Amino acid sequence: MTDQTSDAILARMMALHPKIIDLTLDRVWRLLAALDNPQDKLPPVVHVAGTNGKGSTQAMIRAGLEGWGKSVHAYTSPHLARFHERIRLAGDLISEDHLTQVLDECYSANGDETITYFEITTVAGLLAFSRSSADYTLLEVGLGGRLDATNVITPEVSVITPISIDHEQFLGNTLAKIAGEKAGIIKRGVPVVVGPQPDEAMEVIEDTALRLGAPVIAYGQHWHVHEERGRLVYQDERGLLDLPLPALMGAHQVQNAGAALAVLRHLGANEAACEAAMTGAEWPARMQRLKTGPLVEAAGAAELWLDGGHNAAAGIALADVLAKLPKRPTHLICGMLNTKDVTGYMRPLAAQADSLTAVSIPGEAATLSAADTAAAAASVGLAAQEAESVAAALDAILARDPDCRVLICGSLYLAGNILRENG
Repeated sequence: MTDQTSDAILARMMALHPKIIDLTLDRVWRLLAALDNPQDKLPPVVHVAGTNGKGSTQAMIRAGLEGWGKSVHAYTSPHLARFHERIRLAGDLISEDHLTQVLDECYSANGDETITYFEITTVAGLLAFSRSSADYTLLEVGLGGRLDATNVITPEVSVITPISIDHEQFLGNTLAKIAGEKAGIIKRGVPVVVGPQPDEAMEVIEDTALRLGAPVIAYGQHWHVHEERGRLVYQDERGLLDLPLPALMGAHQVQNAGAALAVLRHLGANEAACEAAMTGAEWPARMQRLKTGPLVEAAGAAELWLDGGHNAAAGIALADVLAKLPKRPTHLICGMLNTKDVTGYMRPLAAQADSLTAVSIPGEAATLSAADTAAAAASVGLAAQEAESVAAALDAILARDPDCRVLICGSLYLAGNILRENG
């Protein structure tokens, strides 16, 4: 093949299957077999599913394991600025040469068969992990769990973070149906750490675990976590931990931290590792303060923040974070996909924001139009207007309120656009 760069090969991979999302494992198993089953040659795996908090929880697990002196592979999706973010080998992002090599190998092994972009790139990640030494592998589910391309391993421990309504067109329109898909990562006899869940979801998870003989390590039953006097207090059958609050902002991160700590304790990590999980985790576009780039330069005295949450539960968590920040006029610049519960996301934010300026997400076929986003904002009581771009939206906000807080939000895809130029 010519033009050997990862971007060129990724572009070819986009054409291998007409559907972006088409949940089945048949194509994945076929390609893995052609590559001599790299999924069977990984370091011990922690497999993370859920609707909210997967990435943050995985980031804290990784920080804890590395604080324990372990080397860690990590797979996440989607990427924000560069595809390389999805594959971390023993702590470092995969190099361009290595990524190009494994992508090309997967492309060649797949031949003329159909396969989705996520499936073939996940296989490329597994292939890279299988050839690099590490103590642990962390795999984040892309969508659902049961038929997700990552669900081809038997992990050391599974994790299910909080479940809520999202991706109904693929996972079902009730919590029970969605929980059934997420619980599909539970393997026979393999312990599963479970974060806080609605009763309807928890019942499905417990039933699945019972059927498969998988021990459940559940929030509120086997471990407890809360904030107390500016500290995080965690307790399980091994005892109590008094730790710093998570470096990641938001009250919801306390519960994500609890799940990460439950995993670390199950793996036998020491207290220093648990503290490292709190202090060392980094996860971009989760209430991230932007500090460099043209938008920051244009903002002047204004604060500029970025968040990629995009469903109703994320809206609640984000509103809680905003409520606890020092009082300052707050304006949202929002772009969302047309597959999301837009009003459910915006409704809790209405009480914390002075206005919302709607934009379309550049380069995304599934973007909600700025007009429709603005209409949804107005329907929940937000003063709403439209702009051609984030830069134009920021200019308009600053013209009327130069000493304010601006939060760019609504989609990881929008966040990726911003971080490519303002990381």
